Amino acid sequence: MNHLDPKLFGAGAIAEETRALNDGIIAATANLKDWWEVGAQRARDARRTGTGVFPAPVFSDRARWIEIDGPAGKLKLRVVAPEKSRGVYLHFHGGGHVLGAADMQDRLLEIFADATQLTAISVEYRLAPEDPYPAGPDDCEAAALWVSDHLADFGGDALAIGGESAGAHLAALTMLRLRDKHGRMPFHCANFVFGVFDLGMTPSARQFGNERLVLRTLDIEKFGDAFLPGKSAEEKRAPALSPLYADLKGFCPALFTIGTRDALLDDSLFMHARWVAAGNRGELDIYPGACHGFTAFPYSQTFASLKAQTAFVSANAG
Repeated sequence: MNHLDPKLFGAGAIAEETRALNDGIIAATANLKDWWEVGAQRARDARRTGTGVFPAPVFSDRARWIEIDGPAGKLKLRVVAPEKSRGVYLHFHGGGHVLGAADMQDRLLEIFADATQLTAISVEYRLAPEDPYPAGPDDCEAAALWVSDHLADFGGDALAIGGESAGAHLAALTMLRLRDKHGRMPFHCANFVFGVFDLGMTPSARQFGNERLVLRTLDIEKFGDAFLPGKSAEEKRAPALSPLYADLKGFCPALFTIGTRDALLDDSLFMHARWVAAGNRGELDIYPGACHGFTAFPYSQTFASLKAQTAFVSANAG
């Protein structure tokens, strides 16, 4: 019988290292200005210099930019290749559809490229509130179509898709769009890391409250309103917007990674259940006490998760 172990969700399962990290994040961000107060671009700049929630990004000498034709002009892709490539890991960064950039996780792209022998390609999709829905998803769809058409240029036919937070949402939307609009299902596996799959907000998102552990209920509301301005919670749950409510039949194996102190806990629990109920293979990797975005911090749970993610992608990408 498949079941969730309730011990994973209890206080006794949380390592002291994880508690200390969470306490440090809460203390360090207590007086941090919100992005909607200072402006999205200023908040993006803070992330780029490491003066926000997350450590400063480390840019890779191995990374390069390429440009393809996108729905609103040229679309930039950040590319990190392994020594010998057998295909592509198509990646979408997180940041609530408002923050982040394709070059701000070069080290992650390096790890995936080297561990999976896939060329890691991250998409510089347009961001809200300047460019709300459907701009970002349109860019991701265009990138996925281009990559699937140019796989031979990257050494083989292995193809995986994934992302973190809003990036996981965009990965799922992209899979749905390629299937429903183009009759394509080119991905051999998907890597969904603390994703948001119900833009109308799951119970854990609504009930998380004001504890400033990277992502609060208010943050989710503000991100959602920037991405989908003027829409009610019920309107945000349309299947074309919230993958949790979509027809999920016929998709590839997927790994869902989530921490138990993440406001988006239910998003992964529910999406994993629906993925499997639709007849797809799905794996759920739960980290006791881990907060939203935990893989950005160098500690034990991050290393364990990255090992699990790369192993899953390497084994299933084709």
